[in-house]
Amino acid sequence: MNEKEKMLNGYLYLATGESLYKERLRAKDLCFEFNNTKPSDTNKRNSIIKELFGKVGEQFNIESDFWCDYGYNIEVGENFYVNHNCVMLDCNKIKFGDNVLIAPNCGFYTAGHPLDVESRVKWYEYAYPITVGNNVWFGANVSVMPNVTIGDNTVIGAGSVVTKDIPSNVLAYGNPCKVIREITEEDRLKYIK
Repeated sequence: MNEKEKMLNGYLYLATGESLYKERLRAKDLCFEFNNTKPSDTNKRNSIIKELFGKVGEQFNIESDFWCDYGYNIEVGENFYVNHNCVMLDCNKIKFGDNVLIAPNCGFYTAGHPLDVESRVKWYEYAYPITVGNNVWFGANVSVMPNVTIGDNTVIGAGSVVTKDIPSNVLAYGNPCKVIREITEEDRLKYIK
C-alpha cells in the first residue's frame, strides 16, 4: 500500500513524499487562485472550486479565504454555503449533504498526529473521514475533528469543538461539543411574526 492509500484507509502514513506533496501543492495553488479572484467573478470562482473539489452540487457559494489540503476529498451537495476563512484538511473524505451553512472561521480537520512521541517526531499522521448530513448549520468558529458524523437538521453552536458524532435534529454546542436538546416545533415558530 502506498502512502496515499494508507492515508485514505485510516492507517498511519507519511505525507512527506513527493506524490502527496505535489497533490497538496496543486490544491494550494488553486486555493490561492480562488482567494485572489474578484468576488464578482463568480464564473471563474465556481470553475476553480469545481476543478478543486471531488464533487459539487449545482448551487454553491464559498467566500474567500478558503484553504484545503487536497480538494479532491471534499464532496458537497446542493445549496452549500461557506462563509469567510474556512479550512478543510481533507486528507480523508469530507462529505457534506444538501443545504449546509458554514459560518466564518470554521475548520474541518480529518488529519491528526499520533500521541506517541516516537511516531509523531517521524512525521507520521492519520486521517479519518468527516460526514455531515443535510440541512446542517455550523455557527462561527466551529472545529470538527477526525472521524465525526453529524446528522441531518442539526445546528452546531458557535465556538464548538466537535470530537464525537452528533445525531440528527438537535442543537449541540460546547467544548467538547455535546447535544443540548432536540430541535422542536417551537423552534420553527419562534421567528415567525
